[in-house]
Amino acid sequence: MTQLVIPELAVVAMVGASGSGKTTFARRHFKPTEVLSSDFCRGLVSDDENNQQATGDAFDLLFTIARKRLDRRLLTVIDATNVQTEARKAVLALAREKHAMPVAIVLDVPTKVCLERSQQRSDRSLGAAVVRQQCSLLRQSLRELKREGFRYVYVLRGEEIEAATIERARLWSDRREDRGPFDIIGDVHGCFDELLALLGRLGYAVAREGEAFRVSHPQGRRAIFLGDLVDRGPKIVEVLQLVMDMVAAGAALCVPGNHEMKLLRYLRGSDVKPTHGFAETAAQLAAAPPAFGRRVERFIDSLVSHYTLDGERLVVAHAGLKESLQGRASGAVRQFALFGETTGETDEFGLPVRHDWAREYRGRAIVVYGHTPVPTAEWLNRTICVDTGCVYGGALTALRYPELELASEPARRVYCESIKPLKPPPERSAQQEHDELLDLADLLGKRNLSTRLRPSLTISAEHGAAALEVMSRFAVDPRWLIYLPPTMSPSETSQREGLLEHPAEALAYYREAGVGAVVCEQKHMGSRAVVIVGRSPGALERRFGAKSAARGVIYSRTGRPFFTDAAVEAGLLERVADSATAIDLWGELDTDWLCLDCEILPWSAKAQALLREQYAPTGAAGEAGLQASVAALRAAAERGVEVASLLAAHERRLEDVRKYRQAYRRYCWPVEGPGDYKIAPFHLLASEGGVHVDRDHVWHLETLARLCAPAPETLLATPYRVVDTEDEESCAGVIAWWEALTAAGGEGMVVKPFEFVAKGPKGLMQPAIKCRGPEYLRIIYGPEYTAPEHLGRLRERGLGSKRSLAIREFALGIEALERFVRREPLRRVHECVFAVLALESEPVDPRL
Repeated sequence: MTQLVIPELAVVAMVGASGSGKTTFARRHFKPTEVLSSDFCRGLVSDDENNQQATGDAFDLLFTIARKRLDRRLLTVIDATNVQTEARKAVLALAREKHAMPVAIVLDVPTKVCLERSQQRSDRSLGAAVVRQQCSLLRQSLRELKREGFRYVYVLRGEEIEAATIERARLWSDRREDRGPFDIIGDVHGCFDELLALLGRLGYAVAREGEAFRVSHPQGRRAIFLGDLVDRGPKIVEVLQLVMDMVAAGAALCVPGNHEMKLLRYLRGSDVKPTHGFAETAAQLAAAPPAFGRRVERFIDSLVSHYTLDGERLVVAHAGLKESLQGRASGAVRQFALFGETTGETDEFGLPVRHDWAREYRGRAIVVYGHTPVPTAEWLNRTICVDTGCVYGGALTALRYPELELASEPARRVYCESIKPLKPPPERSAQQEHDELLDLADLLGKRNLSTRLRPSLTISAEHGAAALEVMSRFAVDPRWLIYLPPTMSPSETSQREGLLEHPAEALAYYREAGVGAVVCEQKHMGSRAVVIVGRSPGALERRFGAKSAARGVIYSRTGRPFFTDAAVEAGLLERVADSATAIDLWGELDTDWLCLDCEILPWSAKAQALLREQYAPTGAAGEAGLQASVAALRAAAERGVEVASLLAAHERRLEDVRKYRQAYRRYCWPVEGPGDYKIAPFHLLASEGGVHVDRDHVWHLETLARLCAPAPETLLATPYRVVDTEDEESCAGVIAWWEALTAAGGEGMVVKPFEFVAKGPKGLMQPAIKCRGPEYLRIIYGPEYTAPEHLGRLRERGLGSKRSLAIREFALGIEALERFVRREPLRRVHECVFAVLALESEPVDPRL
């Protein structure tokens, strides 16, 4: 039995004359979708698979489909004769273009058999001369296939064709199941002492047994070396010994650097110039036993250009790797992984000018690399260079994965003077510099998003256009926009007399979903706002990249500045920051900034236009008109006219209008300066290094109550109750609390699962349900909404769209914060923030 090993990403050329059985073989061993037949494509473009005049168009179509498949890293089989050199050149060019392995499977069938099979075909008659010519060309090609560039060549004859089996093999670079955790170490360049110290800092135990090293980590972590182990430094042999022993024991992975490839050529006898620190390597290896050199040669030869790891979320390569090259195999891939991308020019130091591929990187995977020394490791578009120039007196740096934390060991001394001096760290990060200019294309058109909490979300082009209008014209500086709060669904409609909403329905929703404990928070009647506050303006600028004289920013749930008066905003931010300082919240969370979800009171401060144009005119006109009607009806009744029922109806309507005016007036007071406002924070969403959705709601409310304590005149702690949804007494107690709150003029309460993120059998459940009091709802539904004829109609309201919207916006908001805290590019954060705003354009009843 003949076993054919074929890489998972390959272009397979079936080679054989007509009648050799290529199509039958391909159908037997490959998926129908993997096989692209020239005959089939000829039929697609001309309705006749035998139409040789359509051959050019057929192959154009075939190669177009092949390119699309290879873009998706799908194995592709070219089912054509491929006996001509020119035909195979096209296949090889396609493989080079898409960095896929070229494979030739040759069916070398006797000419007589091919002629007999061709004559038996009723659908085609090529002629004996054509078949004989194809067989002749095939045999001339057999000795050329390897030289042409096919990496795998399988020639099958006779019974081998029927006996053949195919094994799919992954590329050496494909380690997607290997999830770590890893410690990815930048260019060592012979700095052995610093490497030992860094490994110790990372928790590795290093022991020496004779000439060998034994390395282990108590948590099973492994190191990944990014190449350039050799040249320039003082202890190259020791570094090679340690790394080779770690790789051999499974304690490390290693990719080659350009300096290793130079050493490999030297070890194989090539003439190598003793430049760029190679003289040190040659001298130190000369003092080592010859067997050591042979081991080094085998080790370097075994190294793979790059690795894709952790479900293709992580890519490691010496000089980095563009997305289009990741998980592929070609000379171009290896060249890029070793040297990066150069422009062909040299700088004033005689060094090649490198194209900054990381500035254009848009890939999903994190790319960690070295090669070009930088003063400090920093993120740019989900890439990071961890070569911090240890051999030049900098530091040896490692990135811990998946934690994405950096660890560094300073160089003991300068071992080698750099030709090109390291620049000092810039005031702003490379990512902040890059984010100065945002790309409109990132937000246009229909978009499909994936978040941790909700895998698939779609944003339509129409809704995106509406969001773009808001963000581009009215929003705060986009660098502050790291989060927008989600909408909130009301409880199911109550059937209790005179009520549209009641806590019993909210409690029942969570109880039926299996949530045993909920937190019921008093709902403040204000305007939703996001508050980003910092320890100092300088600290904020360093983290957000936005200049501000204030201690942060306050913006509305649509991203607009909350205050038009900068002095008022600055004064309120100062009070929040001072409170955080008073309780040392900065130190407790190890942060220089906080992101808070709040209500800002009074409601009237942001509702002036509504008050002037809607509420006050409606209330005043309604009361004046109904007073006159009631007076006239009473006069008529005194004259003996039968108007009792009509008078009662108008008196009830007048009372409803007065309740309406009284309802909105409760939430209004004049404001002039910062001291007239109240801020009620209820979520401490994020701080440096953490998005606090892993904390329960009680932690949020208690932490924020401590924040409010030093400034009670400005900061309002949110009263709350923890309720057992299975305990009748507990539920009755919170219902009584709600009734007391709403009777005193309060808006109502919000019911939330005890855990910040709650999932049930159907996935993510409602993050919060609001339950509003009957008098507050007059503001929403109108003065007379409690009349039986109106209440009955309102009880038919549907909540499905609102609830779907709330869950999607919640998932997007959390994802935006998590991306910001991970220091992802601003475009990645805005992808989610923008989507929240776009979803607000969905047609949902705003009264909900």
